[in-house]
Amino acid sequence: MTIQRIHTRHLDLIPATVEILKSDLHDHTALARLLDATVPAAWPPGEMNDEVLTEFIRMASEQSDPVFACWYWVRDAPVPEYRILVGCGGIGSTVDSPGTVLIGYSVLDEFQGNGYATEAVGAMIPVIFQDRRISRIMATTYPELKASIRVLEKNSFACSGPTAPGEGLEEGTLGYVRERSRRADR
Repeated sequence: MTIQRIHTRHLDLIPATVEILKSDLHDHTALARLLDATVPAAWPPGEMNDEVLTEFIRMASEQSDPVFACWYWVRDAPVPEYRILVGCGGIGSTVDSPGTVLIGYSVLDEFQGNGYATEAVGAMIPVIFQDRRISRIMATTYPELKASIRVLEKNSFACSGPTAPGEGLEEGTLGYVRERSRRADR
């Protein structure tokens, strides 16, 4: 998948390169330079831990997942010193469903409630569906994470119910699905 930079009303979604991912793991000063943005002291969000970053670096380096894509979400501003890293999101292949990718996203606590995740996920969807191999985007979230559910619902994901044990997904989560539409996602 060719990963492109995405600009939205409030965000600059910067594709994660191996260099950016390694900087995120080891050197936030370099990460700030590469993103041309301030990296908050609280970075990374809880879901983007060292284990996840290490796996992302491996996948990006080895190109072992043909649809892996990740973006760093920078709140854009006309004044460079106000550009700040607020979140991240991306996709990866699912094990047993050709044509389906799993999407994940995370926003730092201090930037939640501002619509950034809804805006970023909404901008990522048409880019993801540009890859003709992808016909379905799946997400999982816990039922108590109402804000995450709102992000998905606002982006036309439909709840597919509890995830089944053994699907490789986190136990106790709900599945959400967005199918490629014939017109809107071309």
